[in-house]
Amino acid sequence: MINKLTYLEKLKKTILVVDDEYINRVMLGEILSERFNVLYAENGIEALEMMQFNENVLSAVLLDLMMPVMDGSKLLDIIKEDVRFRRIPVIVLTSEKGAEVESLRRGAADFITKPYDAPEVIVARLERIIELSEDRVMIQSTERDELTGLFSKSFFYEYAQLMDRYQSKRIMDAVVINIDGFHLINEIYGRELGDSVLKRLADISRDYAHENEGIAARGRADTFYLYLNHQDSYDRLEDRLKNGFTGLASSHINVRVGVYVSPDTEQTMENRFDRARLACNTLRGNFQRTVAFFDEEMQHNAIFSQRLIYDIHEGIEQKQFEIFFQPKYDIQQDKPVLKMAEALIRWRHPEFGMVSPFAFITLFEENGLISNLDHFVWSETAGYIHKWKEKYGVSIPVSVNVSRIDIYDDNIVSRIERLVKDNGLSPDELHLEITESAYAENVDQLIKVVDTFRDKGFLIELDDFGAGYSSLNMLANLPIDVLKMDMKFMQGVTKDEKSRRMVQIIMEIADFLNVPVVAEGVETAEQYRLLKEMGCQYIQGYYFSKPLPASEFEELIIKEYQHAYT
Repeated sequence: MINKLTYLEKLKKTILVVDDEYINRVMLGEILSERFNVLYAENGIEALEMMQFNENVLSAVLLDLMMPVMDGSKLLDIIKEDVRFRRIPVIVLTSEKGAEVESLRRGAADFITKPYDAPEVIVARLERIIELSEDRVMIQSTERDELTGLFSKSFFYEYAQLMDRYQSKRIMDAVVINIDGFHLINEIYGRELGDSVLKRLADISRDYAHENEGIAARGRADTFYLYLNHQDSYDRLEDRLKNGFTGLASSHINVRVGVYVSPDTEQTMENRFDRARLACNTLRGNFQRTVAFFDEEMQHNAIFSQRLIYDIHEGIEQKQFEIFFQPKYDIQQDKPVLKMAEALIRWRHPEFGMVSPFAFITLFEENGLISNLDHFVWSETAGYIHKWKEKYGVSIPVSVNVSRIDIYDDNIVSRIERLVKDNGLSPDELHLEITESAYAENVDQLIKVVDTFRDKGFLIELDDFGAGYSSLNMLANLPIDVLKMDMKFMQGVTKDEKSRRMVQIIMEIADFLNVPVVAEGVETAEQYRLLKEMGCQYIQGYYFSKPLPASEFEELIIKEYQHAYT
């Protein structure tokens, strides 16, 4: 049996007494009112109305069988069939011995015999029936998290709603705790240590919740939920999170906390924790702050995000999304030559104007919508490659992104293969970019998909190399054709020896793997000269060109390759 928190046991619960005899109602009221909030009804019809109005707060019904208008037996049948009332235990009040078994068969939880000559027994039996009923509701989602012993999310929501029901005037906080980049801990130190980190975070969450008359749960992976009394400050929790991982790769553990203060119990539990999670997500990559409270700006952003989610399908159908192309130049020739491009996406929203991909790419990834956008980009890009090939006799390979979720699509290879064939292209004209972060999700699945693509002639570009910790291990296992160096390396390459040496190491790794390097984010002539001296094959960035809409990129093709068709 699940132990409830002590403060819940002290709260007054609400019960409904249904009896047509005034004196009986008064007697029960006198017996029960010290421990319970008592409501009254004179017959089954009135009781049903009371139950409909108070279904979320009723803990039990004490029901007389013999009543006018609608008797207790009929009401029992209605309660048994109505999903709204099945959770509410009914205790039958009767002086007829033969009615007890029939009442239990109809769904009654217990019975109390008239006359009421043992008040303490009535109170004790009622409290016990309510306790068993509440435990039964909770235990329907019986599974606790196997690793941490915390409540499951479904159980947690059920319990949190129960807390609201019995003390609605209390201001509560919905709290989401998450470890930034947790998959990297597993990747560097192994899953055993990662599990130890999760257990430690679970202990901290559980202890802090209990101290503040709350409960804790584990959601998915490294996400934890707390529902507790409102705190003006979470400094104590922040201190525990900063000092609680001693000996467990603490230098790589960055915990973030999102808080939604929820005085309005009309808000669904899911919505409250969605807002807490949104606040938590604003701290991604932020090593200066640990706690963020949901505020009006986040509310505005949440509404904006919901609009984007709602509008994506119409945006794709109406081609509000537009493909931009950023050129990639071969710089190891006498004169830089346009050789390839990267397909990027922009959204000309009818209401919001040009929407940055930073506003919707991560949003669509989190909500499982990114595949819809990827399919659009693949199709449009293949069409443009075909058009320019037919029009100018020049093949400019373009790389398109393959998101993490696409890797799990059983039809991804056949889908892209068919797209290439329908546009009269060869596989090596549509390059596929895999992000480094995809490697940490499902290594075996990723390698399987990449191997299949390469067997069919597609070229694989590893995007954002160096952005995470898994790069070297990944290169030992993942077959690739092009290495794209993350643009952050360009920031210091011309300013300090350390950054320059890091770039040189990446060049040496690529040389060892016998694959070319594409340097992203190149903006200055000095960066260009240095990269050329180091042997970098391709560069892209504002030094040559910003991302261009298709019409302007076509003009660039004409300028670069006019000799080929004049």
